[in-house]
Amino acid sequence: MINYFEVNYIQKGKRDKVLIKAKSRRDAIAIAQAKISSGTILKAYEVSAPLEDRFEDFKDKVFGGNKKKVNTQNLIAAIRQLAVMTNAGISIHDSIKEVGKATVDKQLKEIFEDIDEDLNAGKSLTDAFLKYRNQFGDVTIAMIELGESTGNMSDALTKLADLLQEMEDNANKLKAALRYPKIVMSAIAIAFTILMMYVVPKFKEIFEKLGADLPMPTKILLFLEHALNTYGLYILLTLIAMIMLHKYKYKSDEGYKRTWDKHILKVYLIGDVIFYASLSRFMLIFTELVRAGIPVAEALDTSVMTIDNEDLKDKLSMVKHAVGRGSNLTEAFEDTQIFEGMLIQMIRAGEQGGALDQMLEKVTDYYREKFNYLIDNMSAYIEPIMIGFIAGMVLMLALGIFLPMWDMGQAVKGG
Repeated sequence: MINYFEVNYIQKGKRDKVLIKAKSRRDAIAIAQAKISSGTILKAYEVSAPLEDRFEDFKDKVFGGNKKKVNTQNLIAAIRQLAVMTNAGISIHDSIKEVGKATVDKQLKEIFEDIDEDLNAGKSLTDAFLKYRNQFGDVTIAMIELGESTGNMSDALTKLADLLQEMEDNANKLKAALRYPKIVMSAIAIAFTILMMYVVPKFKEIFEKLGADLPMPTKILLFLEHALNTYGLYILLTLIAMIMLHKYKYKSDEGYKRTWDKHILKVYLIGDVIFYASLSRFMLIFTELVRAGIPVAEALDTSVMTIDNEDLKDKLSMVKHAVGRGSNLTEAFEDTQIFEGMLIQMIRAGEQGGALDQMLEKVTDYYREKFNYLIDNMSAYIEPIMIGFIAGMVLMLALGIFLPMWDMGQAVKGG
């Protein structure tokens, strides 16, 4: 957890103070010392966060933390540059400094400059990057930690760039697959609103003159028309407020987040997308860590960090705890009840035959293919829902408007 510390110091005979964000008082003093190398630290004590920072934190919880995330393509480019430079024998410290100077991304430049200061203060690269977990994501932190623990930073950075690129490609695939349904549903919603607010009122006048008992579809239609025309703005504001409240609760209330994450997995299509995307990412990171020689328990611990859905994270954490108690990997995966029997058999064969990393790679490929198939066929899955929605809307409009007209025509004929 990041805290705020006020550090008092003397520099060139002048007393001053600086506000430092750090995990501990010791870290705050080290960072301050790096910033004021010619000064003398007097004291450091924890203070409450400034009002503007608290306001920014509130905004992040309500509107999401996406604004804080660095541009993924710029990050990938920077990571690849770091990989090339470290592979050429340049120290990671000098590489960070040079990439920070070279990048055109203002936010990334500031972050690398701060990381450079942390390295000067004696921090490890993992700890320096850990301050920016929200900006970089758990995958980046995990692979940086892998590079430091194995001593092969260039390979870890190369794999990290490939992982980030694959995750970005998957995200772009999902956005592209959802673009068509979003456009169609938005057009339908706009058309329905226009009909309700400007067309239906014309028929309302006719129905009122008719004075007859209206059928149920017409009553529903008139009720919706009245609600939209009378309370439309309030309805819109209420929907926006509900969305904002949901985002805030999801960010700040762990119980609410767990409940939401558990039930979202049961929602048609959305649950499958989250499930296969999460498992694909988990297995991808886990396989790379095991292949790099990291102990299975540590690899599981790092891989679980990359899961966003709390329900899946809890189940995969059971694997870590089971392995820590001495269970084999196959039994631990089987106990979660989220892996298919075929995959369990593959993991068992790999564990018994000494080719665990090869079998884990096949499992990773399986989840990657399932996710890609789901994304590639997204339109086919969503079309029945859109057709049903359009049919329901047209049916309600037709029945609501033409049934009274039909009754009126029958009354005229009978007269």
